[in-house]
Amino acid sequence: MLTKCLPKNHRDIIGHFIKFYFTKHESIFTKIASLLRLFKEAIQGSEQDFTKVSINKAIFLLAIPMIVEMGMESIFAVVDIFFVSKLNDSNAVATVGYTESVLSILYSLAMGLGMGATAIVARRVGEHDKQGASTAAVQAIYLGLGVSLIVSLVGTFYFS
Repeated sequence: MLTKCLPKNHRDIIGHFIKFYFTKHESIFTKIASLLRLFKEAIQGSEQDFTKVSINKAIFLLAIPMIVEMGMESIFAVVDIFFVSKLNDSNAVATVGYTESVLSILYSLAMGLGMGATAIVARRVGEHDKQGASTAAVQAIYLGLGVSLIVSLVGTFYFS
């Protein structure tokens, strides 16, 4: 061991430093390990009752999948532009860039509607109102179909 070749007083200093460092920073390591555990749990998608966990844990577990999804969308856009740029056509690259920005707006709209619908259904489930939850879910589906119809009509007229 490295400390055996040091004089006794140096070993004591190093021992005190290690003891002080790990005692002082133990909570940081514990927090990092806890965050990594929560991250793994969020990625695996285990079923939980969010009324029985802390609000910070619930927000973290619900936010991670959305963050990962948006990261994947960004990677998808970069890969699209990379392969289209191989055509050596600046108009094609510009078209992909414009399309990706419109898609980002549509994704944001869909995620906002989805989060709102999830919040309303979750509230009804938390109130133990199964009928209200199913009514809210059906209304969310109708709202999604309505918004998709409007977006489709706008896209059809814009394309023509």
